[in-house]
Amino acid sequence: MPINITMPALSPTMEEGNLSKWLVKEGDSVKSGDVIAEIETDKATMEVEAVDEGVVAKIVVPAGSEGVKVNTVIAVLAGEGEDVSAAASGAGAAPAPKAEAAPTPAKSEAAPAAAQAPAPAAALAPAAAPAAAHADGSRVFSSPLARRMAKDAGLDIGSIAGSGPHGRVVKSDVEKAVAGGAPKAAAQLAAAAASAAPTAAAPATAAPKGMSDEAVLKLFEAGSYELVPHDGMRKTIAKRLQESKQTIPHFYVSVDCELDALMALRAQLNDAAPARDGKAVYKLSVNDMVIKALALALRDVPDANVSWTDSAMVKHKHADVGVAVSIPGGLITPIIRSAETKSLSAISNEMRDLGKRAKERKLKPEEYQGGTSAVSNMGMMGVKSFSAVVNPPHATILAVGAGEERVVVKNKQMVVANVMTVTLSTDHRCVDGALGAELLKAFKGYIENPMGMLV
Repeated sequence: MPINITMPALSPTMEEGNLSKWLVKEGDSVKSGDVIAEIETDKATMEVEAVDEGVVAKIVVPAGSEGVKVNTVIAVLAGEGEDVSAAASGAGAAPAPKAEAAPTPAKSEAAPAAAQAPAPAAALAPAAAPAAAHADGSRVFSSPLARRMAKDAGLDIGSIAGSGPHGRVVKSDVEKAVAGGAPKAAAQLAAAAASAAPTAAAPATAAPKGMSDEAVLKLFEAGSYELVPHDGMRKTIAKRLQESKQTIPHFYVSVDCELDALMALRAQLNDAAPARDGKAVYKLSVNDMVIKALALALRDVPDANVSWTDSAMVKHKHADVGVAVSIPGGLITPIIRSAETKSLSAISNEMRDLGKRAKERKLKPEEYQGGTSAVSNMGMMGVKSFSAVVNPPHATILAVGAGEERVVVKNKQMVVANVMTVTLSTDHRCVDGALGAELLKAFKGYIENPMGMLV
């Protein structure tokens, strides 16, 4: 039976992608793990691996195709001993299965990445079955042949350990499970369906539309402009910010932080940095210390380290702090995981690596998806203060302005101090004004008494 290769969902937010390049051609033999194509999503360019063996019978979607929906059949494999021409003639005849290719970071030149976006419902073919899941709710990745074999044997594929690329369940895994007696699927699937039914999401309401394209263009003189089509990154950013402002009741609170003690400590730590191969092993920035201070503040005020869902408050055990990085055409938010547990030097080196790879479009999805809060720093651009937009599933984001000399009053005397204004944007559904103020107070404490970040 021909094996359909479909457009994979390379991230939870992906609804469609561009098929940038085929690395195989019709008639080529492929085996599990072979890189067969490059797919450009709204976030990055990823390599796609085959998870079945066979011969490429037909390439259905040519290289360079844009806007290919997830689960669309893009190629057909002829299985072992199968007639290639017969497989090609039946291309796309069967309903497209779930995505059956595994993403790996692209080794070739990457395409635009975008800011993290919320996970919309996957666009499935009407007859498509729901994706299999492990007991913990995570998705099971498996080859079509393995799924068919497990279904025929009445096995729960979520209970089968995968030995293929990235833990994919392949033919040999199912054969071992059949011999060893893996759990049957029916009871578990029924339980999962029953538990999912009460929490099914309500249909999304249509977003209000602004002026039509034609109405906007009529406002300008013909020939006085050029049209630049939106790329995937800009579309994602627009959708993301619109959804955030429409669904999240934003609340803002600002505070001024004195930086003199922090700047002195930073200079002292950088001067003390050991050298390796003639180069300092770390060089701390103010932003590195801001990340650490926010992470510690979230640890100290755990009620603010949360995410909102309609049914429950998600209270996070660690402070995973995203950092907005500007890249050509948009921005992306790599994440420092468990930042409250890491030293300043570790945060600095990790952020330097993430920032470099973000600009090269080489971040892995797990390096920019999720997080519990974020920092957006425009101080280096001379911006005094601003308010950032909360980035779901976060409940907070800290907007950091420039440090500058200001006249302040101390002991009834006017003195000059380095001062930085920060503004915390919160999701008022889960972080109230008093709680946001408590979080900012803790943050200010670490900035103005930075030795606390070293103990």
